[in-house]
Amino acid sequence: IYLSLPDRKGRQDILSVHARTKPISEEVSLKKWSIRTPGFSGAELANLLNEAAIITARNDNINIKDESIEQALERITMGMTTSNLQDSSKKRLIAYHEIGHALVAYFTPLADNIDKISILPRAGGIGGYTRFWPDEEVLDSGLISRGSLFARIKVSLGGRAAEKVIFGESEVTQGASSDLTNVTYLAREMVTRFGF
Repeated sequence: IYLSLPDRKGRQDILSVHARTKPISEEVSLKKWSIRTPGFSGAELANLLNEAAIITARNDNINIKDESIEQALERITMGMTTSNLQDSSKKRLIAYHEIGHALVAYFTPLADNIDKISILPRAGGIGGYTRFWPDEEVLDSGLISRGSLFARIKVSLGGRAAEKVIFGESEVTQGASSDLTNVTYLAREMVTRFGF
């Protein structure tokens, strides 16, 4: 039996069920967190609040606040933070790479909304990230336009483009390898499966 992922209202209802057994602060808006978690399953939403409860306990707080849920969201989607021992040149390169994604997204019609930009290193070798959240209507319908897919390709290549502009062709790094893998996959799907 195939169960589709919950829509925004469904996510809010699921969060409400799991919040009943947790000391959630009055400032926390479950509606806001349902909007910020598109594509999450019921189990992932339960895990989000469980992680937030663990973070709250580690910080010796009584109630789960937005900051704890934000940290939990980052752990779930991006992994744990690692030691912050990057040298300044590496931080600078990562910052320009990530701002490249954000600038291209900002100026590209049909691009997904920017949720957060970070240059804090994460487990798994992630030096930084620009996190987006897709349009809810696209997720609910399961349909995405050719223009939206091209926007995703442009945004993915924005990091490498920024490296080239700022540091020059000879100083680009392998930091865009996952971006290039995603672009290659997307372009192949657009041609071979979607007929674009």
